[in-house]
Amino acid sequence: MKTTRLDTHDSDFIERLSALTAWSEERDEEVGERVRAILRDVAGRGDAAVVEYTNRFDRREAESLADLTVERDQLEAALARLPAEQRDALQAAAERVRDYHERQKQESWSYRDAHGTLLGQQVTALDRAGIYVPGGKAAYPSSVLMNALPAHVAGVGEIVMVSPAPDGELDDMVLAAAAVAGVERFFTVGGAQAVAALAFGTESIPAVDKIVGPGNIYVAEAKRQVFGKVGIDMIAGPSEILVVCDGHTDPDWIAMDLFSQAEHDEEAQAILVSPDADFLERVAEAMERLAPTLEREAIIRTSMANRGALILARDLDDAFEVVNRISPEHLELSMDDAGRWAKKVRHAGAIFLGRHTPEALGDYCAGPNHVLPTSATARFSSPLGVYDFQKRSSLIGCSPEGASALAGVASVLARGERLTAHARSAELRIKK
Repeated sequence: MKTTRLDTHDSDFIERLSALTAWSEERDEEVGERVRAILRDVAGRGDAAVVEYTNRFDRREAESLADLTVERDQLEAALARLPAEQRDALQAAAERVRDYHERQKQESWSYRDAHGTLLGQQVTALDRAGIYVPGGKAAYPSSVLMNALPAHVAGVGEIVMVSPAPDGELDDMVLAAAAVAGVERFFTVGGAQAVAALAFGTESIPAVDKIVGPGNIYVAEAKRQVFGKVGIDMIAGPSEILVVCDGHTDPDWIAMDLFSQAEHDEEAQAILVSPDADFLERVAEAMERLAPTLEREAIIRTSMANRGALILARDLDDAFEVVNRISPEHLELSMDDAGRWAKKVRHAGAIFLGRHTPEALGDYCAGPNHVLPTSATARFSSPLGVYDFQKRSSLIGCSPEGASALAGVASVLARGERLTAHARSAELRIKK
């Protein structure tokens, strides 16, 4: 299978690795203008614009937004229709995801200083969150769980879901996942028009406080443009996996782990790093042998040829230098004592420990969120979680003695900034 071979010994290794892992969002000005026009139109015409764009782009024949609305009883009916095996798997995954995120909840706190002044932080949930679930090429019930359940655990007042349904086709697993995850309102709209509706509100779709969830280039650009009017989670790039292996894992396992992300799309990135040259060759052979057994072979081959790599490291310490340089979305540590080695990782969205922890388990049912930072943004951002749906307000409550003590300090600093009203406001609280 065609894929890039790199060796950390080579003098041009860093240059070649940087070129391989670079992901340019190259903002297409034409896309930006199209999105801007859609946002303006939806903000001005509301439901009518959303229906018009949905009919055009998704080949629908809706007369009003009511034709694009899925009621709660339809979600429950889809859950009941599922084969028992699928229903049980969906509910088991939801239980694990919910349990994990319950542990992320932040609580309000406060204390009093020596003067009796109360200081603290009040944590509250968003009033309303919008979740975008991709549709069209594939159905993603797992994305429904990963986006909606943290919002539900956080205590968000209302969860509004949008997802395109080209040709009017609805996937029962997606509908059932929405039922399980506590989605209150569901509209079968997608693209920039769905983001616009969530950001500005229409006659039928309520404006939300934050929009989360991945989508295509139009969705990403729309989220970028509405940021500030509403919050967003992140601008996500293609899926990534980086596997570090000591050479003692079954090569077939590693090959399939790489494929698990390469099959997402042609721009996905799958990289293996190992200090064992012979092992890299055995994985390459396994990849060539196993690829023809998969439905998405063509996508996998394109992904591996364009952005995949097998990297020979000097040793495991050297391999972890590569890890921190790449800052991957998914990181598998397929080795002995993976927990100890994980302490060397400074940047990664999710870390999968040991030979028996494939990334695929994290995508569906392990518990942690699968909405992760991509394109090296793990250097400064984190997985989607309950904290994304909570806000923090500072609490300050001065006693007379506390106000008097602080006012002296504030007065000096305010006068230093030549903000006299600030200074005098504080000085009025000084006890004579």
